[in-house]
Amino acid sequence: MNNQYLENIHRLLDQLAETQQSVIEAVSEVCANAIYHDRLLYFFGTGHSHMICEEPFYRAGGLACVYPILEPDLMLHSGASKSSAYERIQGLGNVVISQTPIQKGDVLFLISNSGRNAVIVDAAMEAHSLGATTIAVTSMNHTINVESRHPNGKRLFEVCDYVLDNGGAFGDASVSLEGLPQRIAPTSSVFDITLVNLVIINTTEKLLKKGMVPPVFTSANTDDGDVANKTILEEYKKRIPCL
Repeated sequence: MNNQYLENIHRLLDQLAETQQSVIEAVSEVCANAIYHDRLLYFFGTGHSHMICEEPFYRAGGLACVYPILEPDLMLHSGASKSSAYERIQGLGNVVISQTPIQKGDVLFLISNSGRNAVIVDAAMEAHSLGATTIAVTSMNHTINVESRHPNGKRLFEVCDYVLDNGGAFGDASVSLEGLPQRIAPTSSVFDITLVNLVIINTTEKLLKKGMVPPVFTSANTDDGDVANKTILEEYKKRIPCL
């Protein structure tokens, strides 16, 4: 069995633990303060990055105050190559954000491995103009090696308040095989999800220290899950339409 991918994952996990602790701590404090004041955590990403937006949403052990921004034309199921074209359209990110109730005090996580496309940059700037705190989840190894596709020349990490770096290689794929010019086995999804869950854990701990028991979902596939989640769903369905 080829173990290159497992070796890469172990190496990057150690790297993440060494380099991202302080920013995870800072982001978690921002999130805890937002939730304590009854604000929401929003998540937005295009292409494969939309999967990271679904990870913390309506999830066993996940916070109920999570609002995923799932725009069909920017996801893969409505046309994969179309989504790649749409994520480069200047101004579309502003429209997407303006159609949500994001406001001052909210937090928006913006997930993009390259951080170069116009939609994600516009979304970050629009949310910031509305008073939200913006968190980039990106690969610094990738983004510093590409030019922005936004007319202002900015990449995602340059327009956000905080940056979580997944540490992945340029191009994302991580395994080289003899006879194949391209690398295979990307790492960004694994570590973007890891970063998000670390933030959720630390946010929850901070809320408990503040004396607040945050709204956390129980698995709907346990015998008591539906009963445990009933009150939470009734409350947050009013604010998060896709619940």
